Amino acid sequence: MQKIEERKELAANAVSDIKHKKSLLFTLILVVFVDLLGLSIVLPILGPMLVGKNAVLLTSLSNSTRTIILGLLLASYPIMQFFGAPILGALSDRHGRKNILLVTEIGALVGYVIFAIGIMLGNIWIIFASRMLGGFMAGNLAIANSAIADISDKKSRMKNFGLLGMAFGLGFIIGPFLGGNLANPGLVSWFSISTPFWFAAIFSLVNVFLIIGVFKETIKEKIHAEIHPLTGFKNLSKAMKMQNLRTMFIVIFVFMFGFTFYTQFFQVFLIEKFSFNEVMIGNIFAYIGFWVALTQGVLIRPISKKFSPARILTFSLILYPIALLFIMLPNNYWHLLYIIPFMAFFVGLTMPSSTAMVSHLASDDSQGEAMGINQSVQSAAQAIPPILAGIVAAIDFNLPIIVASACFFVAWIIFIAFYRKKKHELFHEV
Repeated sequence: MQKIEERKELAANAVSDIKHKKSLLFTLILVVFVDLLGLSIVLPILGPMLVGKNAVLLTSLSNSTRTIILGLLLASYPIMQFFGAPILGALSDRHGRKNILLVTEIGALVGYVIFAIGIMLGNIWIIFASRMLGGFMAGNLAIANSAIADISDKKSRMKNFGLLGMAFGLGFIIGPFLGGNLANPGLVSWFSISTPFWFAAIFSLVNVFLIIGVFKETIKEKIHAEIHPLTGFKNLSKAMKMQNLRTMFIVIFVFMFGFTFYTQFFQVFLIEKFSFNEVMIGNIFAYIGFWVALTQGVLIRPISKKFSPARILTFSLILYPIALLFIMLPNNYWHLLYIIPFMAFFVGLTMPSSTAMVSHLASDDSQGEAMGINQSVQSAAQAIPPILAGIVAAIDFNLPIIVASACFFVAWIIFIAFYRKKKHELFHEV
């Protein structure tokens, strides 16, 4: 009788634990969605703000010069993210995910407000300052990944990262669409190019209340992790010394380098080739987000049941750059609508698969550190391309796409060459 009662208690505890994890997962997805909504709402604004015939800032300068400045502005965000991610990751290990997430959301809110003020004053230096603050606080994505790792086992890891990716995708559906239309005075008379930033600040405020009222701490045992302003550089060095993870970090670096080279200047490509405005850019970004969300929220589940993340990467890393090269062919932008779903599908598989690989290869007690290093690697890969792509795009707006595709091919070759040695372990057990 006593054993029966003990079994019932264990079963009840197991059910309670499952419900608790599902609740935490839902809250995390909601927080990331709102966060990405605020982040992506400003995406259609940055390019038209500085580049093209309808630019509103630094109009006394040539379009080529403004393209280079746009590259520097875009680079300022991941550079600060490179410094911020490991610091925030270590702080979350030491003080808990919830407390640091809250601080970062407040910081993001302030950053959006400063950006809006910078646009209203026409001051590029204030805009740079706001992007740097926002970039530093964007290291909270590493905290979200760590929290997902905290509540996931090997079976649920891929699915949970896929759901987190779906939140990204949904944010990129609604955010750019809102951003493009919120900057359109033809829709509402008082809308302007600064309006999306005020709305982004409101979304950050919503997240502040979500974290305070709903989010529960996921870390089981706090760790007194080292905190240093140069931890990002230390993490890059550490990444190269982690034998089990080193190759995966190299693959992620090369892939993200190419991905950033292309994505940050896709709006310049659209402006120069098809004369897109803020509304049109917002709509096309929303279209991309829809297909990414569909891939990561729906399609990745049955695919991940049949194929390991390593197996998925073997074809997604090679097919994505092939699809990407096709976007240079159309002379009518409507034809892009047929190519984008393939691009979104392959990148939608690649992102959560690479994160799941890092989580799988890291030990259970170093998930926070591994995700922080992963974020440092990605931030470093994202910091350089906008500067180079700004110069390259000033020469020819097609060149960033060509360079990006070459990077993806290199990432695929590295992945295939190195992971053949671990074929049985990674292709079947992840």
